[in-house]
Amino acid sequence: MRVAELLVKCLEHEGVKYIFGVPGEENIDIMDALLDSNIEFILTRHETSAAFMAGTYGRLTGKPGVCLATLGPGATNLLTGVANSNMDLSPLVALTGQAGLERQHKISHQYYDLVSIYEPVTKWNAQIKTTEIVPEVVRKAFQVATQEKPGATHIDIPEDIAAMELEMDATPLEITQHPLSEAGDQVIQEAAKIIEQAKHPLILAGNGITRGNASDSLHALVEKTNIPVVHSFMGKGALSWENELSLLTAGMGGKDYITCGFKQSDLIIAIGFDIAEYPPKNWNPEAATKVLHIDTEEAETDANYPVALNVLGSINENLKKLNESLSPKERDNNWVKNVRKDALAELDQFKDDVSFPIKPQKIVSDLRSVLNEEDIVISDVGAHKMWMARMYHTYQPNTCLISNGLASMGVAVPSAIAAKMVHPNRNVVAVCGDGSFQMTSAELETAKRLHLPIIVLLWRDEGYGLIEWHQQKKFQRSSYIKFENPDFIQLAKSYGFEAMQIQKGEELKPTLEKAISLNKPVLIDCPVDYRENMKLTEKLGDVLC
Repeated sequence: MRVAELLVKCLEHEGVKYIFGVPGEENIDIMDALLDSNIEFILTRHETSAAFMAGTYGRLTGKPGVCLATLGPGATNLLTGVANSNMDLSPLVALTGQAGLERQHKISHQYYDLVSIYEPVTKWNAQIKTTEIVPEVVRKAFQVATQEKPGATHIDIPEDIAAMELEMDATPLEITQHPLSEAGDQVIQEAAKIIEQAKHPLILAGNGITRGNASDSLHALVEKTNIPVVHSFMGKGALSWENELSLLTAGMGGKDYITCGFKQSDLIIAIGFDIAEYPPKNWNPEAATKVLHIDTEEAETDANYPVALNVLGSINENLKKLNESLSPKERDNNWVKNVRKDALAELDQFKDDVSFPIKPQKIVSDLRSVLNEEDIVISDVGAHKMWMARMYHTYQPNTCLISNGLASMGVAVPSAIAAKMVHPNRNVVAVCGDGSFQMTSAELETAKRLHLPIIVLLWRDEGYGLIEWHQQKKFQRSSYIKFENPDFIQLAKSYGFEAMQIQKGEELKPTLEKAISLNKPVLIDCPVDYRENMKLTEKLGDVLC
């Protein structure tokens, strides 16, 4: 048995169903071994896309997605997607082919020290330098990737090692589970005391609630205590937007309706929240409000995140214990109703708007109206991300995926492919700007080849809209953000997609409905009126709390 065959055997033992990637000369032994495996190799058009797919697979399943690239440019292309998953706390295992050991001591064709390059963007990584360590390395990569907080790991496989014959029998290591501990009773009682003493507590719900399958426990806590909940971008859906105590989503810089919730509060109960996606200085600028930190790990040290108490371990179990320790309490939540009214009014205000190009609020309203509660929307990075985060309201966790750690452009189309593979019976929509779309648009071919009926909703403005938004806010003018586009209809058709172009404001909703009914890969080219960006900035500047 070759080392490459043992590696694949270990991956099978870990339950790997797919490997996303691009083959190369230095990983040919692995590619050959996969021919005799039940693992399906998903050939992608770019290594970054492969990592995006693996990261989304990991986020939706809780099991590490696996991606593969060759050495040199293949590995550096893969790096961005790996870093994206690591900062988004999605479990992922990256595999890279590498130059043989005999030429790693000198300057050599396509050789870089990938263990050193990957070290800052992974939880753990290693090179396989001897044949007998393969089972240990694979087991550790998967174990570390899934341990809280989850993230990316990396295995580097030199081509000469991959081709070696094993001198002795080797088998995969046994998989052992590592359940999270629970906070002690004394900590739970102290947390309950802090909550009961607060006059205006507020829950800040992060993605850890979804990872920990703790949405039901959060709902029970909210129902008992009447504490309102605001979600981070990646925490969307932890509590249904229909719940009267949902303050929807926070995360935009500057003032917003939800800012009033933070100003009203004398205690922030941060649950499964990661400060990388919403810096505390944005919502606790004077560090005047104390924080009750409920998570799997201690809070990051931050001057604007004054932790009164850490409640560590299983979020789900700790929320259950905390709920048992709290007494039912009525609260004056009229301010919550007012904030919800103002925030939800924006969506209703534009649902019948027929102006063209179409306003962002109208696009979001139409999209929400045609999708089911369990359908999945993946937002790429750009101005559309801010509108989707604020106004696309969710019923369930992991139904609006927003990358808000590294926040890499180009994530939506590859992620939609992975999401459709995980949930084939749900509608899956990739919401892209024309800037982000072209960074990974070649993956339309991948979607078509795999017969995956994803929908790409393209917000077209011929520029980098989010950057222009920031430029206008700071300098009242923009610089170097405009570009020209191809004919997206012809582009999509050339890949085998159905393609539809919006030419009137009233066409979007019926077009979305038609796209869903076709059950085919579809691209919708929708011109967007981003003049609304600065109008929103001005409007939020007038918000009074």
